[in-house]
Amino acid sequence: MQSPPSPRLLLLLALALAALLAFLTSTPTAALHHYAASSSSPARALLVPQQPRTQHRLTLRAVREDASSATPANDDDRYPLQDAVLLPDWEVLVLLHPAAPESSSNATCAFPGGAASPARSLGRMPASGRQAYTCAMPRPERRRNKPFRAPRLVTTTTAPSSQSQSQQSRRPRPEMLLRWSGRLAYDAVALPGTGDVLVLAKGVNPRQGVNRPASDVQCVYYRHNATGDGVVASLPAATSAQQVFRCPAPPATAGDLRVTLAVAGGEPIPSMATYSPPTAASGGGSSSEHNKNSKKVVMCACTMVRDVAKFLREWVVYHAAVGVDRFLIYDNGSQDDLEGEVRQLSAAGFDVSTHVWPWPKTQEAGFSYAAAAHRDSCEWMAFVDVDEFIFSPRWAESSRPSKSSMLRSVVAAVEPDVGQVTLGCKDFGPSGQTKHPEEGVTQGYACRRRAEERHKSVVRLDALEPSLMNSIHHFEVRPEFRWERSRQARVNHYKYQAWDEFKVKFRRRVSTYVADWTDPVNHGSKDRTPGLGFEAVEPEGWAHRFCEVEDTLLRDATRRWFGVGFTSRPS
Repeated sequence: MQSPPSPRLLLLLALALAALLAFLTSTPTAALHHYAASSSSPARALLVPQQPRTQHRLTLRAVREDASSATPANDDDRYPLQDAVLLPDWEVLVLLHPAAPESSSNATCAFPGGAASPARSLGRMPASGRQAYTCAMPRPERRRNKPFRAPRLVTTTTAPSSQSQSQQSRRPRPEMLLRWSGRLAYDAVALPGTGDVLVLAKGVNPRQGVNRPASDVQCVYYRHNATGDGVVASLPAATSAQQVFRCPAPPATAGDLRVTLAVAGGEPIPSMATYSPPTAASGGGSSSEHNKNSKKVVMCACTMVRDVAKFLREWVVYHAAVGVDRFLIYDNGSQDDLEGEVRQLSAAGFDVSTHVWPWPKTQEAGFSYAAAAHRDSCEWMAFVDVDEFIFSPRWAESSRPSKSSMLRSVVAAVEPDVGQVTLGCKDFGPSGQTKHPEEGVTQGYACRRRAEERHKSVVRLDALEPSLMNSIHHFEVRPEFRWERSRQARVNHYKYQAWDEFKVKFRRRVSTYVADWTDPVNHGSKDRTPGLGFEAVEPEGWAHRFCEVEDTLLRDATRRWFGVGFTSRPS
């Protein structure tokens, strides 16, 4: 007769069964555990088997371990929504709740270690209406142990000296500072008409031309506040291309939410993106841009800029004369008088608006956003830089410019199934100039390269692929539409200007997939300047380079239409 199992053996068996049961019923992803409090969470459909406990887990910034410790904006509990991200060059971007008190001056970033730096107001974000500020991370703060902690934005109305000691002692520990260098959902917008939501995120599709299937991406909507309500909806993405993901909207009763992405087999990524339900006033979208320009026009021009105020007037005056109705300027961190120049142009009757776009190297995503956000207010949109001028040699003999018979004739001439008209680029050189020509680029640079380099496009917005895939130079169009190369018009690209102007390009390039000038890669690429190295050192004979064809057509036309030096402000 066998003896009964010993108590020690029974105890070991019980412990083993308990461990197995705990493993089978545990929450698969630790990052979601913070905001999915029960096994019935809607997000469980996207979860993947738990990673080994020894493996590093991605921290989801949007969902904190303790929701009650959210950093208040301006130390005011009424406006708890504040996010901060560390951008390149030790620049910190802070986003506040749309209703937080506004301060265009005398704002300060107060860092947890006691250091502080002045904060500069950028204005309101185009989609969320959140107030954006930037400041430099002080050197003492950079030497602190990582992870870095987010600063508080302090204004004259919320200076630390005005707070009692008990108030300051109750302040929660600062949140971790998001890192732009990692994966991040950085913005979102509810689109007018369609009801879809565009989520902009970096790191999900990390390489050019390689996009994850949309079926591998989940759009996670959740609340993050002191009540810790958690996940509201987890829905499959409709498209996935570059940094742009088209998502279904959450339930209509959800209200204001956070949104992020989760990739099959991985954790949800950190997020500072917010979602607001569509409103009738915004044309069925969440973007604050939708109610600015309600009247639909034939031709818009869109560009992304940084510190180009002195070039803007010439570009706007010229293109308005040849057929552009509205100008959309996405400001990528300008520190010159761009706003002042835009006010001058608006006062002169031009339809020009600026839109805050602080995200570095995201031009493709910015253009996708613009194409979607303005689809109902622009029939066609030209995507050209402020050193690019659409021109046709046929216009050269005209005694005056014409809004109806110049640029509009280029798109009016195409068949109904043409969704995009491409324009070849002629690249102009310094033309002997050693400084910025006072008369402007169209009249100051008149010698160019012979070969045609690249192209730009005028796009019919309702013909675009839902993915909004683009390469800056052109977009993908739906299967029922096609491209057509214009035989009438071209782009005069004043690319190689006087050295003092050209060397400014070495700061940073705006395209996601083009190497910066100082990156020692792709030396022979068409995206680089022939004969130029990786440093901002003027090559010998720069002023006379890239001069193969004397081309004075546009110079002579603008002199005839506007006079010499039409770029100066009116007195």
